[in-house]
Amino acid sequence: MCFDIHSVKSGWLICYKAFWFPAYYACFQAAIAALLSEGIHPTGQWNHQFVQAQFVGALINKRKRYESELRRVLADNQSLRDKADYRPELVTATQASRALRRTRLFVTAIRQRGGVAQ
Repeated sequence: MCFDIHSVKSGWLICYKAFWFPAYYACFQAAIAALLSEGIHPTGQWNHQFVQAQFVGALINKRKRYESELRRVLADNQSLRDKADYRPELVTATQASRALRRTRLFVTAIRQRGGVAQ
C-alpha cells in the first residue's frame, strides 16, 4: 500500500489516498459479481449509483441474501474515496483502518455466497 506523506506544523501526517482506489473498487467489483450471480444486469453500464442501489435494494432488502450490516459499505467507502481524491482534508489512519475492515467484511461475505472468484 502506498501513502502520500504531507508535512504539517505538528509533524508528519500520512494521507491514505492511494489506498482508496483499490479498497472502494474491490467492493464495487464484488458487488457487481454478486448482482450478476443473482441475474441482475443494468440496462446500460455498471455505474456506481446502479450498483449501490441494486446491491442494497435487491440483495439486502428484498432478497435478504446479505446481512444488513453491509448496507452502507459501498456508500461509505465511496464517500471516503471521494474525500481522499477530491477534497483538501486528509483521510486519517482510523478512517482507513475502518474502511479496510468494512472492505474485508464485504468481499468475504460475497465470496462466501459464491459471488466472487477465489
